[in-house]
Amino acid sequence: MPTVCAVSIEAPREAPPSKADVVVVAGPTAAGKTALAIELAERFGGEIVNADSQQVYRFMDVGTAKPSAEERARVPHHVIDVVTPDIQYHAARFEADARSAASRIRARGKRIFLVGGTGLYVRAFLDGLSAAVPRNPALREELEAFDQEHRAAGDANALHERLAKVDPASAKRLHPNDRIRLIRAIEVFESTGRPASEQSRQEGEPRERALHLAIDPGREELIARIDRRCEAMLEGGLLQEARELRERGYGPELPSMRAIGYRHMQPVIEGREILANVLQAMKHDTRQFARRQRTWLRGVAGVRCFHPDSRSEITQSVAEWLEADIQV
Repeated sequence: MPTVCAVSIEAPREAPPSKADVVVVAGPTAAGKTALAIELAERFGGEIVNADSQQVYRFMDVGTAKPSAEERARVPHHVIDVVTPDIQYHAARFEADARSAASRIRARGKRIFLVGGTGLYVRAFLDGLSAAVPRNPALREELEAFDQEHRAAGDANALHERLAKVDPASAKRLHPNDRIRLIRAIEVFESTGRPASEQSRQEGEPRERALHLAIDPGREELIARIDRRCEAMLEGGLLQEARELRERGYGPELPSMRAIGYRHMQPVIEGREILANVLQAMKHDTRQFARRQRTWLRGVAGVRCFHPDSRSEITQSVAEWLEADIQV
């Protein structure tokens, strides 16, 4: 019987892994992250921390391609099914949940496999939420105009005072003329609902060091995988799942229900469309989403890209990285 990987690797050491033992398995939707991550976690003595923004919701299984009960029995999964669909889940909540899970995993002497395609969540865990929050051009323009208007009126401290109302600690640390950092601190608060001062790493605290794997079969194969995934979701009961969510009281106006797949089922449920039509729209929107995920991954420093079928190369890369970390 063929083995998953032909590489000879020593069994994981008994000593608890260091802080550096974080293996990220990222990639576009339908690339094959789940199956690969489970194999790696089994091989290297790890547990999985979910970094998919939709798999945090209960009752949303088919449309989020959530790991099956059998898969979750093989390897412990964390930050899955943590809230109901009517709860607004965000990166700040994820960072807290993921770090709590990581602490428990480390205490058991296991390795952490951070798995998912939500780039913001991956960055929040590795770098802290402040670093992960993307720039908001519209908000920055508004803040710059706000500052210029008040300075022209003789009030040079308006921007600083605005920050002090939502993040006194950051305001105390920053000079009223440090316009760039004042704007960034306000931007972080507006984007997350939490002060930047509560999210920043302590001075001198190292970031999470991680082996960042990008699983990508290439554009044409990914399109075919996405098409098969969408068709399988319909065959697997996505429409019925969306109906049951509506029956539970989770309406189409909820952010969770506006996700790909669930939003496409709404006009069918309401009798305004047929499945054949929404399937094509669902495939198109999933491809566009995957393209954005691939673009994000290309900007990640040090990421190692692999075809999902390159099991030997992937496993060897993980083994070598972990061994180098142990020796440091």
